[in-house]
Amino acid sequence: MPILLSTFYFFYFAVIGVYIIFMPKILEMSGYSASDIGIIFAAGPLIRFILPFAFIRGLKIDEKSFNIAILIMLISSVSFFFSLDSFYQLLFSNIGLGIGLSIILPYIEVISLSIVGKERYGKIRLFGSVGFVLVALVLVQFLSSADIALNYLLFSTFSTAVVAFFIVRNAHAKDEKKEEVKNDVNLFSDWRLWLGLTLMQVSFGSFYNFFTIYETDFGISLDMTIYLWSFGVLAEIFMLFSQGRFLRNNLLLILQITTFASAIRWFLLYLFPQNLAVLFFAQSLHALSFALFHSAAISYLFHIYKHKALAQQFFSGITYGLGGFSGALLAGYVYEFYPRELFLSSTLLALLACGFLYLYSKKINNP
Repeated sequence: MPILLSTFYFFYFAVIGVYIIFMPKILEMSGYSASDIGIIFAAGPLIRFILPFAFIRGLKIDEKSFNIAILIMLISSVSFFFSLDSFYQLLFSNIGLGIGLSIILPYIEVISLSIVGKERYGKIRLFGSVGFVLVALVLVQFLSSADIALNYLLFSTFSTAVVAFFIVRNAHAKDEKKEEVKNDVNLFSDWRLWLGLTLMQVSFGSFYNFFTIYETDFGISLDMTIYLWSFGVLAEIFMLFSQGRFLRNNLLLILQITTFASAIRWFLLYLFPQNLAVLFFAQSLHALSFALFHSAAISYLFHIYKHKALAQQFFSGITYGLGGFSGALLAGYVYEFYPRELFLSSTLLALLACGFLYLYSKKINNP
């Protein structure tokens, strides 16, 4: 099973690599404005936000819904070939891909944490980072047309679907008697926690959707920008491999440290958009702001809630969904009207995230 899980992460994050590194640039080259790109890339995260509430209202998180999500993801990846020239068709293709990706990953995350545990999770998850960086380094050498990027997207999506299908079949075969768990995920009583986690992802909107455009507009070459992406992922891989000992400690404190480190990272991108030494240092902080933050967040939610699948679905939906939607939309308009202040806005959002997580920790310690 660890080999299957590693393979899944490899291909899943290869899909993400094509999607967030190259697709914004392709859309810009196709004549879309920054606000258009922001709206298109906000569609998937918005769907991720809505989906968990459907599961609360009666839709079941089971193998059937998982397989339907795989099918939707595959159809959507094919539809990109026919929708690049139409804003609304492209919007619906993003929505479909968002539905598939947002159901599949949380489902697999629960299986990973159940089988390998939080200390070994990083050593499985790092293969996702390897897939991400490899597709970035390879695709930049051959990206002469949109069709090439879409072919990579289709191949990675198909591979993800096949491996995910077999993981779930194996996991259910080993665990046939599943108990019905009541929903204990309380967004209102834990609003400080969820707001902090969400604001962290809002701050990433500038990075995920406009970092490539931002740096190339400041005169950094596309090749060098891809190297910056890749360096950040290498730092992420190093952290995922070695983070086990950190995750044995206070997970809430780790979340506060990583959000504050993210604020520093975004502020450096704001101050020094053309200084390669500073840019590489800022990218090294990806080890904290993504790798350690993500592992600490899903491990903490896995620990405090009994309905673990729904907790991970909400983490994907609210933080990466609502946070990603808001971040993409906000970044699109900020970059269109105040491009120089793009990462200053991200800095303020990350500081707010750190503040709310601190308030949540105070509430937990002093109920």
